[in-house]
Amino acid sequence: MTVLLRGNSKYWYIQFQLNGKTYIRSSRTTNKKAAEQMETDWRSKLHAQQFLGQKERISIRSALDQFCDSKRGTANHGNLVSSLRSICVRIPVGKPLEDLSLHDLERFKRDREADGVGPQSIKHTLNLIRGAWKYAKRLGYQVSDLEFPQVKIPKMKLRYLTHEEERRLLAALDPRREGKGLRRFDERHPYMRRTMQDAYDVVILLLDTGARYSEIANIDWKAIDFADREIHLWRPKVQNEAVLYMTDRVHEVLSRRATSRSGPWVFQNKKGGPRGYASQAIRKALRKAGLSDCRIHTLRHTHASRLIQNGMSVYEVREILGHTDIKTTMRYAHLEQRQVTSKARDVINRLNNHTAKGHESSCLDQKDQQTAKQEQ
Repeated sequence: MTVLLRGNSKYWYIQFQLNGKTYIRSSRTTNKKAAEQMETDWRSKLHAQQFLGQKERISIRSALDQFCDSKRGTANHGNLVSSLRSICVRIPVGKPLEDLSLHDLERFKRDREADGVGPQSIKHTLNLIRGAWKYAKRLGYQVSDLEFPQVKIPKMKLRYLTHEEERRLLAALDPRREGKGLRRFDERHPYMRRTMQDAYDVVILLLDTGARYSEIANIDWKAIDFADREIHLWRPKVQNEAVLYMTDRVHEVLSRRATSRSGPWVFQNKKGGPRGYASQAIRKALRKAGLSDCRIHTLRHTHASRLIQNGMSVYEVREILGHTDIKTTMRYAHLEQRQVTSKARDVINRLNNHTAKGHESSCLDQKDQQTAKQEQ
């Protein structure tokens, strides 16, 4: 048996050869006997695979493709395909999936960091590889036991729009705005008018519903109930439906759009399909409004933050946003805490005022009594 300590790691590493191939991995334990037992189990498993029925092999690229295909039709499919391109450039995807190593993944992570890619994007890409690895394993392909690098996501200050910032954003999106490179409104092509109006209307719905961009951009008219002023919103990410009630301006936007509807989708692309992730105009408006530190998702944060700042609890906001895990909603907890401490201040102020008035009244009574005695 071969278990050994490597470098500064506190864990025992397992290393051995089988049929001319070297196998090595961390045991993730500081207990030597446990590591030796893991080596025995691993050897037995490899022996069974190699001599009692070899599993089918699959390349890294094929495993990634199959996993992406399994997600076709979901809101995240486009992002997976985009991440797949960056993987293929930096990892030798032609080799068998069973040969993919922690070294390959660590080098991929390091290269992406050197390219200036943020930790959240790197984590999403590694999650794609992890998903493909698990999917191939479930399908019975030959895979190795694989560790994945840890990616630390730094805590960022929650960004949401003030009312003044919202006004600036809506002004930058105003479909009748004038500016450099824009023809006068009455001279613009009908398609240009429509796309400008679409971007403005999408932002209004995002601000007032707190929905994810894809949920609004791909919504169909069947989900709109004008009689009860409801939006029956399907959330592909969490696979559930929510019923949201229209604000006055959402009702105005949808009513206006309903008068000129020409298909099943509230927001259509050039081919008459759902809008999809056509976000360039909105991102450009954010920069023009001086909000370069904001993303489209900031509109969702804005909605949630305003609800909590005006008395709703984190648990109520969780239902509105459609979070499956309360931990996701807890990012807004500090706003709720501010509301609670503000209420505490108001309570103490009222008590203090009541006490002060009682003290003042008592002093006046004593003064009246002294005056009466002097008069006698």
